[in-house]
Amino acid sequence: MTKLSVNINKIATLRNARGGETPSVTEAAIKIQEFGGQGITIHPRPDERHITRKDVYDLKPLVTTEFNIEGNPHRPFIDMVLEVKPEQVTLVPDADDAITSNAGWDTKKHLDFLTEIIAEFKNAGIRTSIFLDPTPELVEYAAKTGTDRIELYTEAYAKNYTLNKELALKPYYDTAVVAADFGLGLNAGHDLSLENLKYFADNIPNLLEVSIGHALISEALYMGLENTVQAYLKRLAKW
Repeated sequence: MTKLSVNINKIATLRNARGGETPSVTEAAIKIQEFGGQGITIHPRPDERHITRKDVYDLKPLVTTEFNIEGNPHRPFIDMVLEVKPEQVTLVPDADDAITSNAGWDTKKHLDFLTEIIAEFKNAGIRTSIFLDPTPELVEYAAKTGTDRIELYTEAYAKNYTLNKELALKPYYDTAVVAADFGLGLNAGHDLSLENLKYFADNIPNLLEVSIGHALISEALYMGLENTVQAYLKRLAKW
């Protein structure tokens, strides 16, 4: 079964809009795990507009499933991850002022840079994943970096799902096949939702994990957090 890692950035965004500690990102992480979530994802940015450095350290002892920290590997980010030692770090090439992640790595262009950074994380015993567009020819270069996994950037799939889901899925399927050929683990995330997740998970081979935040937290406003987490787990179930 594909694991569900819940990105709790939006909990922090709501908290920061008012100030104080409500809603609590730590309480949200605890509850999500109690409700069956199999991982907690955060994406701290330099301006701390949602997840803060304090959040990162506060969450570490509370995540009993899998802790996945995403981010652009600037030196402060690298040093923080090496200190916290999550189970997984996902490298994302977003600009500091990006509202949200909007592209994967050009692994051919940034091969040397990624190889050096990934070696640091792997020497510390941290599993690595590279955020990647569904571009099969870039998988070979991702493998050359030494990364353990790639995370497929699924915005294009989500955007085109209602127009032609088979066509929307095809580049992701093709990339997943190549990733398996190179022995890379496969994650996916960005704009996956209750509407489009099942078709993706049922048709992408060797999908180990999905990271879902914005849609899940938004749907929880109507359905409640426990019901929403359970609904996502049902979409991922193979029976």
